[in-house]
Amino acid sequence: MSASLQKQPILFLSHGSPMTALGGDELNETWARLAGRLARPTAILVVSAHWTTRLPIVTGSAKPETIHDFGGFPAELYALQYPAPGDPALAQRIKQRLTEAGIATGIDAQRGLDHGAWVPLRSLFPAADIPVLQLSVQPERCARHHYAVGAALASFASENILIVATGHLTHNLMDYMRGLGQPSTASRAFRDWVHARLMRNEAESLFDWEQEAPGAKAAHPTPEHFLPLFVALGAAGAEHATEWLGGGWVGETLAADNYLFIPRGV
Repeated sequence: MSASLQKQPILFLSHGSPMTALGGDELNETWARLAGRLARPTAILVVSAHWTTRLPIVTGSAKPETIHDFGGFPAELYALQYPAPGDPALAQRIKQRLTEAGIATGIDAQRGLDHGAWVPLRSLFPAADIPVLQLSVQPERCARHHYAVGAALASFASENILIVATGHLTHNLMDYMRGLGQPSTASRAFRDWVHARLMRNEAESLFDWEQEAPGAKAAHPTPEHFLPLFVALGAAGAEHATEWLGGGWVGETLAADNYLFIPRGV
């Protein structure tokens, strides 16, 4: 792979703790390396685990606010802003594309950018001068639904629009708060099971992850942090190259793997 990507890939990023926004951890180093390789997109669409709705909803604000959707962290985190513009016209196009695919979709003209979006974007595009939109996930819907959402949006990558799905490869906050000092056996087994299938480009083998993956319930007591991965896989298409970017373990308990998918023809 060349050192500089000339067209937009699809990304799945483990977005880390809000503390990651302050820098200095392995995730920041991973994103800094990635930032040097990405061509400047005309817009960014973030599918964030931190916005959950019954139907897919797109942000339609021209000036989305920075949402500090967390509590109990240092005051300096709440002072951080990511004042990227929005793109209401692109929001309408995304809605239309999903509607044409038979996926009922709405637009929220008030919603801002949550930390699942702005924490990694501060590292990837610190100038905050590229339009950013968010798309919600539906935790009551299955992996196949999210894959279909991604597939409906796939052609935007060829328009120099960067699709970034953010969640976590494992996300058991009880393990995180207990400070186990090492990944749980279940989380490590789940992470290794998923990673192997991603690297073999076997997206369909992940669809029934809740029933088939070892440690699935322990790794994801709720599914919203894993479902964005399927949007990324759907956007990447059946034929794509996969690159593991690293990321480590947040708090030594949450798998923070990051992946880059290059669709065929890109």
